[in-house]
Amino acid sequence: MLLRMSTLLLRTLREDPADAEVPSHRLLLRAGYVRRAAPGGYTWLPLGKLVLDRVTEIVRGEMTAIGDQEVHFPALLPAEPYRTSGRWAEYGDDIFTLADRRGAEHLLAPTHEELAALLVKDLFTSYRDFPVTLFQVQTKFRDEARPRAGLLRGREFLMKDAYSFDLDDAGLQAAYDRHREAYQRIFTRLGLDFTVVRATSGAMGGSASEEFLAATDVGEDTFVGCTACDYAANTEAVVTRPPAAGDPDAQPASAVHDTPETPTIAALVDLANTRRLAGRADWTAADTLKNVVLTVRRPGVAEAEPLVVGLPGDREVDLKRLGAALAPATVAVFDDWAAHPELVRGYIGPQRLAGLGVRYLVDPRVVPGTAWLTGADEPGRHATDVVCGRDFTPDGTIEAAEVRPGDPCPACASGALTMRRGIEVGHIFQLGRRYTDAFAVDVLGPAGKPVRPTMGCYGIGVSRAVAAIAEQHHDDRGLVWPAAVAPCDVHLVAAGKGPQLDAALELGGRLAAAGLRVLVDDRTHVSAGVKFTDAELIGVPRAVVVGRRLADGYVELRDRATGERTELPLAGLVDRLRDEALRARGDLV
Repeated sequence: MLLRMSTLLLRTLREDPADAEVPSHRLLLRAGYVRRAAPGGYTWLPLGKLVLDRVTEIVRGEMTAIGDQEVHFPALLPAEPYRTSGRWAEYGDDIFTLADRRGAEHLLAPTHEELAALLVKDLFTSYRDFPVTLFQVQTKFRDEARPRAGLLRGREFLMKDAYSFDLDDAGLQAAYDRHREAYQRIFTRLGLDFTVVRATSGAMGGSASEEFLAATDVGEDTFVGCTACDYAANTEAVVTRPPAAGDPDAQPASAVHDTPETPTIAALVDLANTRRLAGRADWTAADTLKNVVLTVRRPGVAEAEPLVVGLPGDREVDLKRLGAALAPATVAVFDDWAAHPELVRGYIGPQRLAGLGVRYLVDPRVVPGTAWLTGADEPGRHATDVVCGRDFTPDGTIEAAEVRPGDPCPACASGALTMRRGIEVGHIFQLGRRYTDAFAVDVLGPAGKPVRPTMGCYGIGVSRAVAAIAEQHHDDRGLVWPAAVAPCDVHLVAAGKGPQLDAALELGGRLAAAGLRVLVDDRTHVSAGVKFTDAELIGVPRAVVVGRRLADGYVELRDRATGERTELPLAGLVDRLRDEALRARGDLV
């Protein structure tokens, strides 16, 4: 394939677009790979489509290699299957819904578990048909409230999703393991620095799930690792190691104190030490019990309800962790104080919440026998020695507190947590029987009795992976594509007109005939300097400059990643570039 920049649908930009927030967004626009078509929607230009197709080919090849069969579900789906599974209500405003001319409700597919389960129910009736795994590469839709960061958070995106069906949990585990290993091969081939982390299942449901996160400072996901073991998890899935429970009756009786003008933890700790409350002058924020009021809205329920979360005062509520723990319900900061005068803002304690009918969940560090300095449910008053299991009984525990670097590892006794940010490029789930139960998917088992298959789900954000690669592979001059996904194998730059241009086009034709993708900058209306700048911006791994030494039979080979420049004779150049390109793409050992 030979592409000529004089006729290619390509416009590079010298300046960063005003709305570009992250490097991938900025560089993909500037280098002419995508153009914004609508909020959260992008047109793939020829170079961008070549990269997208190469990523797709790698994903598709690894899926078929493990026996997955490719299908293609519609993107416009009837509402009824999603109502049956409960996800029509769970997704809420996150999905695009519409009605056809007859008034029937539909949605633009965010994912296809329901359709996969119904297809299996329609086609398979016997245990002999199993196991089976289907996959597709399909456009998906989410009604993002605030699309941003280019391809990283859009309303329309390309995704590979696979669905496994097995007769028992052992089969599900085997399918899960196959896809986990395939994903590791995929992201390695894409040139991504990634980490596999424990994750929450969210609206997908099921039990075990893991995310594949590409490390980058602009990632929306925060994940932890351990300094002493191989534990890694999204912060949403981190489990707090609770302290040992004690005897609630062994603690001193609680006492109420006047604590005027102490609506914050810092002010309360300062006053407690100044006045030596409960005979102590060593109070810290960790000794206080902060009670945060939030609003929870359950799917399909019009009325929101208040929820109070209790946690040590040296911690803040992490709304992403809280939201993951409460999914599919949604959570927001509480602001309707006038409607709930029984909740004394800044002085809420846990002692009266049960009597008020307010649900109270606590951090795992709040265990029976622990004593706290907390609100007394009166303006300007707090109580000491308020004991869990004696003075209050929570309705349960919840992982809602922020995770911090240096926190103890949940998996080992000696390690501490470190934190990084990343982009979610893949997610795998053991769904179990949520969807086969919803649609009564039964097949005849080997013993002649009905067996209900169990499901797994395995997703890769294909278009998001393009952005993740760009985030990890760029410098201050532009993109630096790994050879496996680059739009072209060689970028030929004719540094002058006349013989140099003719030689570049002739060399490009021979390289294309040898099976390489070639981009030739044959523009005659721009300077050599502009061509070199564009070549660095576009980021093809190898550039060949046909310049002043052409008369001597030499050209210059530039390595985009290392910056190395080498003068090479034209004789034998096609074979060398072909072998190097195929080896870099993994097509030649």
